[in-house]
Parts: sequence; structure tokens; C-alpha cells
Amino acid sequence: MESVEHPLNERFRGYLPVVVDIETAGFDAHKNPLLEIAAVIVEYDANEQLLITESHAAHIIPFENSTLDQSALKFTGIDPYHPFRMAVSEKEALQKLFLPIKQAVKRNQCTRAILVGHNPNFDINFLNAAITRTKIKRSPFHPFSTFDTATLGGLMYKQTVLAKIGKEAGMDWDNEQAHSALYDAKQTAEIFCNIVNRWKRLEAIEAGE
Repeated sequence: MESVEHPLNERFRGYLPVVVDIETAGFDAHKNPLLEIAAVIVEYDANEQLLITESHAAHIIPFENSTLDQSALKFTGIDPYHPFRMAVSEKEALQKLFLPIKQAVKRNQCTRAILVGHNPNFDINFLNAAITRTKIKRSPFHPFSTFDTATLGGLMYKQTVLAKIGKEAGMDWDNEQAHSALYDAKQTAEIFCNIVNRWKRLEAIEAGE
């Protein structure tokens, strides 16, 4: 089994943080389909600083008899049936993302992944609904526990909007790419890493190191 020099098993109570962003055609996890999903894996470097190590994403074909909310499509700018999307079925997309996540969980000696998201209740509900529809039996994710960067951003930067947290953290932000699952997931992951690493520095200062 592949291993890492500094596994994350003791940092988050045996959970591996995986940042997820989902774009959908509405707000009802049981009626509206997933259109895009992205997962970003974060791990320690040699100095035990958290950073992005892998990014995975897929465009998804709306599931059969799903309802597409036109206002949601206008907001995201996604054309679900555009021929150049290279979209795959919901099940294929989840399997594509779950494999590297499971591998990362193992090499970090963790028990399972925990979803990190910006207001992640939305993402975990859609993810769980898709898992149920596709009858995938072994999801790497905890079914309901999540880490919320809106809450963490409010604590560390006095901001809860993703772009505003990023600005306070000194990050660049491209509004043209926003609402792409992969872009939002990467930006959220950068924010999460920034907050965790900043907290570690504050702990070291408090300890007089």
C-alpha cells in the first residue's frame, strides 16, 4: 500500500478531509440532477503543512426523469446536453471520484473521508441522494458529518462568503470561473488549507515555539 511520510490519521480524528463541490439543476436532491462534481484531496507535506495533492472532476448526465430548474441552469451557465461536456452517468462519475479518495484514505491511515464544503449541507445531501440512486454500497465519506468553510471563514477572517474569505486570505479570485465545480472546489480547498495551517502557526506562537 502506498504510504505518506506524515499521514493525517491523527489530525482530524481518523478522517481525511476531501473538499467537494457540486453543481446541480436545482435545490431538491431527489428531483434535481447533479451536473458537475469535483473532489480535491488535501494532505501534509514534509513540514506538516496542509496542501492540495489531487483534484478530480466529472460532468454528469442528468439522471432519468430528473427535473431541471431553468433558473438554476441560468445561474451556473451549464448546458446539461452540450456535446462537448463529455458527460458521464452519475454512477460512473461517483466511481471515478471515489477510487482515488479511497486510496488517499488508506495511505493516510484514516478510517474514512469527511466532506469539506462551503455550506456543505447542500453538497452532502446531493451526494447521498446520488449514492442511493446508483446503489453504490461503499462510499468513502461519512454520511452526515462535514467541515464547513463558511463557519471556519467566519472564525478566522470574519467573512462567510467564499470569495470574500479568499480575498481576506490573499487569494486571487476569478469570477468568470466561479460556479465551476472544479474551480470552486480548488478555491475552497485552498481556503481550508490556509485556515488549518494558520491555526497551527497560532498554536505554535501560543506555545512559545
